[in-house]
Amino acid sequence: MNLVAPAAGWAALVLGLAGSLGLALFGFRAQRNPGSVSRARLRFAVLCALGGAVAAMAALQVALLTDNFSVSYVAETHARATPLLFTITSAWSALGGSLVLWSLVLTGFTATVLRQVRDTDDRLGTGALGVLGLVNAFFFGLLASSANPFRILSDPPADGPGPNPILADNIMVAFHPPMLYMGFVGFTVPFAFAMSALLLRRGGVDWLRRTRRANLVAWTFLTGGLVLGAWWSYEVLGWGGFWAWDPVENAALIPWLVATAFIHSSAVQLKRGMLQAWNFVLVIATFALTILGTFLTRSGVVSSVHAFSQSGVGPALLVFLLVVLAGGFTLFALRGERMASVNRPESLVSREGVLLLNNLLLTLFAFVVLTGTLYPIFAEAMTGRQLSVGRPFFDRMAVPLSFALLLAMGVGPFTPYRHASPAVLWQRLRVALLLAGAAAAAVVLAGVDSPGVVAVVAIAVGILTGSVRQLLATAPKPRRRGIPRVLLGQRAYWGGQLAHLGLVLVAVVIAVSSAFATRATVTLDRGDSARFAGYQITFDRTERHRQPDRESRDAHIVFREGGRVVWTATPRLNRFTNQTQQVGQPAVKEGVTRDLYVALAQYDTSKVSLNLYRYPFMSWLWVGGLLMAAGGLWALSGRRRGGADRPADDQAPAGESPRRQTPEAVTADA
Repeated sequence: MNLVAPAAGWAALVLGLAGSLGLALFGFRAQRNPGSVSRARLRFAVLCALGGAVAAMAALQVALLTDNFSVSYVAETHARATPLLFTITSAWSALGGSLVLWSLVLTGFTATVLRQVRDTDDRLGTGALGVLGLVNAFFFGLLASSANPFRILSDPPADGPGPNPILADNIMVAFHPPMLYMGFVGFTVPFAFAMSALLLRRGGVDWLRRTRRANLVAWTFLTGGLVLGAWWSYEVLGWGGFWAWDPVENAALIPWLVATAFIHSSAVQLKRGMLQAWNFVLVIATFALTILGTFLTRSGVVSSVHAFSQSGVGPALLVFLLVVLAGGFTLFALRGERMASVNRPESLVSREGVLLLNNLLLTLFAFVVLTGTLYPIFAEAMTGRQLSVGRPFFDRMAVPLSFALLLAMGVGPFTPYRHASPAVLWQRLRVALLLAGAAAAAVVLAGVDSPGVVAVVAIAVGILTGSVRQLLATAPKPRRRGIPRVLLGQRAYWGGQLAHLGLVLVAVVIAVSSAFATRATVTLDRGDSARFAGYQITFDRTERHRQPDRESRDAHIVFREGGRVVWTATPRLNRFTNQTQQVGQPAVKEGVTRDLYVALAQYDTSKVSLNLYRYPFMSWLWVGGLLMAAGGLWALSGRRRGGADRPADDQAPAGESPRRQTPEAVTADA
């Protein structure tokens, strides 16, 4: 029995817990009395926490790679036949290991905050470190108690069951969970600075500026994690879709919606000095929602393909969530009179007004999804009956909200700050409206009779027109040189525009693929054929394959178009070593204009039942999602220098009026 790895892992957790508690103590003491604590103490505490997290992850990996089944986590999640990649990813594929990764990411963010704090006179920074120390201490405390992955088994098994079959069959497991954790954990940084600002009774924009990059990093990674998760679901689960409004999916979407609102409203505060109190509310809510998502995933209160099995961490996470909500909003209420913005929007028909509408729609969207997700939990707790809120509810609520968000996003770039006169709005919107109408007419003439598709295409063209107009209006002449200068010099703004265009592409693909998808279920004897979406499909044969970690049985389905073989699909069933559960694996042929998707509904060597799908332009959904994440990366790649991140026609210091907009001025800009 090898006890080195579990002993080292346990010692690392204790070190991380001690460092986190020390950081909380030193941080809050330095905030109250800057001269009482040296920066060296803060640095030592952060290094202890970070070192503990790194050492714990290293010990867990060593235990997995050496097949040390005396460690409880290894015995529950690993098998000797598991391939190397999935052995490594097993470190975050179950409860205890996922929390080790969570602590590793959180201590990494804490170390980046320490770099900002040059000395202990920085009371805002030391207070933020104190808050981060408390959050770190909570997660290390969980790991050292109810979620300890290093428990030693007195009678270890000779082999284990291996990872969850869904987590041992696709390379996405190496990227999707870590990206989600980077997103969830990153929002702790703006929360910590917001709490520090409230403790200091200090409003203003300093805490926003200092957390801008952390917020963008978190948003970008969470966006990428959501996209990869949808892609993974589409490629692996075999039901033909990518988003099922699953409770754990929703738990990741809700903080993304609120964080997106925070990004937009913080821009209004930085530029116009408005929405300060609202930004505090949003940042507290975003962090609380990440804890709620963690609770839903790890408590066992919801049944989901994404959720971990029931464990003892649920009550602790629930108490922590209540402490965050009560403490955060109580502190905000006590400091609220100092946090109210002096400035108010002069007119709702303005850039500020559109951004405020955008915020309200995003938070309403988040509230609707949150209600639909939590209602069955509360109903079961109150009545004892299991209820469900299905896809029809979410689709019925999400579709109109999505259209309203797209409209607000489309109008925003055309609207000046402070006040937009009808003449200015018409001057800016007329080309976009003309092109949007032409696009809608072209789609209708092409035979599209879906009102949703026509509307989304028209809005998409309007948004694209707005971005092009802004680029041309901002770029100095000659344009061939001016446009690259603008894109490179105003990266925050154009990163946002790129993210908008990615979202528009996602909306168009969802509308088109939903309206024009073809679905069928067919049953074929060997050698038989059927027609599907213009293809002749034939059940050719079955095969068995034996690999070290699984046995696979697949069916060969030949697709012919015009007598020519265009694809041989091989959907399969996998049974993993030491697992009784069979897992289906669909076959997907992705293309520029359409996807073909085949999943086994029933399997026999002489007869199969197949679920068949044909989706137009589905591959562009992933392109659009990754463009959104790329927009966040582009915004992160630049540095703010004065007003460099703002388009030229609206630039002005926060307390001054932008130049008065007239139709003639707009024409000259364009």
